[in-house]
Amino acid sequence: MTQWYQLQQLDSKFLEQVHQLYDDSFPMEIRQYLAQWLENQDWEHAANNVSFATVLFHDLLSQLDDQFSRFLIENNFLLQHNIRKSKRNLQDNFQEDPIHMAMIIYSCLKEERKILNSAQLSNQMEVGSIQNTVIGMLDKQKELDAKVKAVKNSVIDVEQDIKTLEDMQDEYDFKCKTLQNRELESNGVSQEEFKKEQMNLKKMFLSLDLKRKEVVNKIVQLLNTTEHTQSALINEELVEWKHRQQTACIGGPPNACLDQLQNWFTIVAESLQQVRQQLKKLEELEQKFTYDPDPITKNKQVLQDRTYSLFKQLIQSSFVVERQPCMPTHPQRPLVLKTGVQFTVKLRLLVKLQELNYNLKVKVLFDKDVSEKNSVKGFRKFNILGTNTKVMNMEESTNGSLAAEFRHLQLKEQKNAGSRTNEGPLIVTEELHSLSFETQLCQPGLVIDLETTSLPIVVISNVSQLPSGWASILWFNMLSTDPKNLSFFLNPPYAKWSKLSEVLSWQFSSVTKRGLNADQLNMLGEKLLGPTSGGSHDGLIPWTRFCKENINDKNFPFWLWIEGILELIKKHLLCLWNDGCIMGFISKEKERALLKDQSPGTFLLRFSESSREGAITFTWVEGSQNEPQFHSVEPYTKKELSAVTFPDIIRNYKVMAAENIPENPLRFLYPDIPKDNAFGKYYSRPKEAPEPMDLDGPKGNGYIKTELISVSEVHPSRLQSPENLLPMSPEEFDEVSRMVGPAEIDTVMCSAYST
Repeated sequence: MTQWYQLQQLDSKFLEQVHQLYDDSFPMEIRQYLAQWLENQDWEHAANNVSFATVLFHDLLSQLDDQFSRFLIENNFLLQHNIRKSKRNLQDNFQEDPIHMAMIIYSCLKEERKILNSAQLSNQMEVGSIQNTVIGMLDKQKELDAKVKAVKNSVIDVEQDIKTLEDMQDEYDFKCKTLQNRELESNGVSQEEFKKEQMNLKKMFLSLDLKRKEVVNKIVQLLNTTEHTQSALINEELVEWKHRQQTACIGGPPNACLDQLQNWFTIVAESLQQVRQQLKKLEELEQKFTYDPDPITKNKQVLQDRTYSLFKQLIQSSFVVERQPCMPTHPQRPLVLKTGVQFTVKLRLLVKLQELNYNLKVKVLFDKDVSEKNSVKGFRKFNILGTNTKVMNMEESTNGSLAAEFRHLQLKEQKNAGSRTNEGPLIVTEELHSLSFETQLCQPGLVIDLETTSLPIVVISNVSQLPSGWASILWFNMLSTDPKNLSFFLNPPYAKWSKLSEVLSWQFSSVTKRGLNADQLNMLGEKLLGPTSGGSHDGLIPWTRFCKENINDKNFPFWLWIEGILELIKKHLLCLWNDGCIMGFISKEKERALLKDQSPGTFLLRFSESSREGAITFTWVEGSQNEPQFHSVEPYTKKELSAVTFPDIIRNYKVMAAENIPENPLRFLYPDIPKDNAFGKYYSRPKEAPEPMDLDGPKGNGYIKTELISVSEVHPSRLQSPENLLPMSPEEFDEVSRMVGPAEIDTVMCSAYST
């Protein structure tokens, strides 16, 4: 069963998240037509290899040609047109940059898997606190559903009462005129009969007055109910959604789609629009007949003003940034924008009214609220390039919501006005900027200005600034909920370790299948807070300690160390990390404590603490008559791992000393998993049996095949041997040297052949 088929079986709330993955850059119809083929390609590799990306790009075009031929046979003219258009768009967009296409497809497929996992997790929420949370959310949704339906039902009730009132007034008006005509005609109506009709008319008036008061009171109560419900929507549900959006932006759980919130907002807006019409109807009835004191005359202005105020508040609150600014090349790092690189952002109006379709023109502005008076001295200024206005409509949105998506915006720094100076108190990656979006709703008797603002963004001019820019985004969205607090880093607040540890774990779980466990976080907590803290939940960490100060005696800060490890995992260690093979973050003291009681040859994998770019090493234990000996190999960086995969390094690793036969000392992955069981499925394919070498024959080339392996050269005294078992000093424990290079595996101790 293809991943694409599984996605189509999900509930609508998950399908909405799938819809948001696809746009014109890579349309969903190609995903649909070529589902199985797309899922069978290695897009991760293509995203890092231009040659492979080019091959897949041309393969994709060939697949589209095949699909076109099928539509030709079926004589489906419309689909023929669509597939040709899609092919032309792909050629226009990616012919010169196939890696970009590979990155987009890889990102889409990965996000699809995350959505599937979220859906599966949602289906498994049956016990414990998770179940209670879900039940609580469902109960809250049911409560809000009931409140919104109560508003809608009250409007229907008032509508019926106004019709009844209109009938009563028409009847009263008819009776009044009839009685007046009789009186004028003097047709011999008896005095008693005339008085009787007058009494009936008076009773009708009293009933009419009572009904008017009842209708007015019902509208007052309706507006009270609406205000209470609307307050819950705006001040609770919408605030919670925005907080979830912030969390999702920095790697937290995916944010729930807005469809449910839109449904509630729309029902309340429709109800208020109906109330406006009902008040107009009451005004018409008042113009036909009024008296003193008329409850309509007395209350109409107050009711009209209140209805307008509620509707205005609802509409203004419903204008939201559905997807925050993001470069398509870095989908997991939103809110960091590079000058000259296109980014996307999507707006949505949670009030879905047909009369608003194509009537709201949205304009984008940069740093609108940063006046000269309030701006920080030295901050850069930027111009927005690309089409900065767009009309909201329901047709472009996959779910029919009223939306506008800007897909081709860019930022350009104003070099001649407001260029950065050395007087600024912040580095460029601490400068926070914002995008504002404005539009205006115009209806008869109604003009409402709408505005919303993105979360703060960091603007970089070089991709090397991306890690530091992302650190700023993490820190802000972890600690602040005010999107207009652009001077946040002039005095950044401290972060509690309990919160920061969760965010750090998200950085791993958002790009892999595994976050950080308690032991791993404890080690990181000690690096930030000191060894005596034990990763205390109450520990406070300053911004400078997280991102600016060098950790311990190293020449790089904590976050850049984490960032280097993340990159190493994503590009070279993803499968091993997902499988839980890598212990990763563990101190050397804890490492020794874990290994000392294990069988000789037991080893574990940890990340180097001395490499800024990210590196991984392994440590193994050897038994002795006195005490265990520990050996750690010099860490491997992306340079070595680009040449040989880490499973193959572990598989072929050798230790060699003078007059010793090379041996692989690695036997069990901690605690007791045989090495080949843990890593076997990731080894390179077994090599075919070597053919006899014929130096003169056509098949032979005179060379023995070589293989790139890791070999550590160690003095015999540091290896376990029957003749010499010396304990290893703490100083010797740190690392054993190694060399990486081609070695003739089958003839490593033999020089009979020459090349």
